[in-house]
Amino acid sequence: MATPTTIDLDLQSVRRQFPSLSRKVDGQTVVYLDNPAGTQVPQRVIDRTAEYWRTMNANRGSAFVTSEETEALLAEVRRAAAVFLNAASADEIVFGANMTTLTFAVSRAIGRELRPGDEILVTRLEHDGNVSPWLALQEQGVVVRFVDIAVPQCTLDMDDFKRQLGPRTRLVAVTHASNAVGTIPDLKAISHAAHAVGAWVWVDAVHYGPHGPIDVRAIDCDFLVCSSYKFYGPHQGILYGRRELLERLRPYKVRPASDEGPSRWETGTQNHECLAGLLGAFEYLADLGGAPRMARPALEAAMDRIQAHERALAARLIDGLQQISGVQIYGITDAEQLDRRAPTVSMTWAPHRPEDLARWLGSHYVFTTHSDHYATELINRLGLAEQGGTLRIGAAHYNTASEVDLVLELLAGYRP
Repeated sequence: MATPTTIDLDLQSVRRQFPSLSRKVDGQTVVYLDNPAGTQVPQRVIDRTAEYWRTMNANRGSAFVTSEETEALLAEVRRAAAVFLNAASADEIVFGANMTTLTFAVSRAIGRELRPGDEILVTRLEHDGNVSPWLALQEQGVVVRFVDIAVPQCTLDMDDFKRQLGPRTRLVAVTHASNAVGTIPDLKAISHAAHAVGAWVWVDAVHYGPHGPIDVRAIDCDFLVCSSYKFYGPHQGILYGRRELLERLRPYKVRPASDEGPSRWETGTQNHECLAGLLGAFEYLADLGGAPRMARPALEAAMDRIQAHERALAARLIDGLQQISGVQIYGITDAEQLDRRAPTVSMTWAPHRPEDLARWLGSHYVFTTHSDHYATELINRLGLAEQGGTLRIGAAHYNTASEVDLVLELLAGYRP
């Protein structure tokens, strides 16, 4: 196999910034291909988190220096997050524990505006964090409909979407990229069609975050959620909401909490040290794009470099898996269409169970994941629940061609 080309990505420099990539277990170097479950973090994130604890650990709203420094830090992180998502204003950014918690919280507030018979469309590509919060609204008579997929490509059936979209549709919940099979739906087309019938669009961008530039204005969504532990940061959730909708909806909150701006959605004291680490993640991406701080051109330059490298790794992995007799890949495999998927590859290899394959790789210090990956609807649709789901191999921009070759070599030599 030829070595994949990259666009201005200094892979050695990148890898030096991630301390965990040099870890050895029993003298063997660890290979992280479990990135869809959470990426490793650069030293900058670790330093930012520790610096917060050392120098400004305080709550907000007090008249002393560390409290004021915390306020300033959180404002800086919010501005950087707005750039990361291309939001019109930092006031459209809300922080929370994680994507799932934020979705449950805001879905309850959205539910206050819904009536029995109103409809919500979700897709069978979703992580359950973008399914169960909407299913919970069935308790008040809301109808939840599922948009189907094509198998085994696992692309969204847009004809089925258009058939199910109608005058009772109030919200469409859709992934930016499937965490199980990598599929990237046409969000612009979905938003255009949803808005034409007066529906809001809720996007789960957790899995897409490390693989491409998120642009809430370009995709024209009304809400978008992501979590920074998927893009080299700490366990921290981020919500974008159109300003008019964040102001219109009524959050569940304690009475003394502010009712102004994004604070009205941020229940309780936020995780300040994680937000400091999040700033470190943004600084890392800015640096990768050639700038000292988060700016949109720097982010887009970083993502161009990331995408070029990751697509080459995905092509190498898919091509190699297709050479192993009996392996079934779920998701887009056409090398000319890799821009329609993230570099996350789910596979089965009958009669071997995914867990056994993952344990074999893990015993050789190559980390992958198995199971339904919380993509319950997708795995059921593929008929794989009883077989234990899939083996999921997910590259990040710090992975190398030799690491991909190693996983292929180990699978080809698998001995149960």
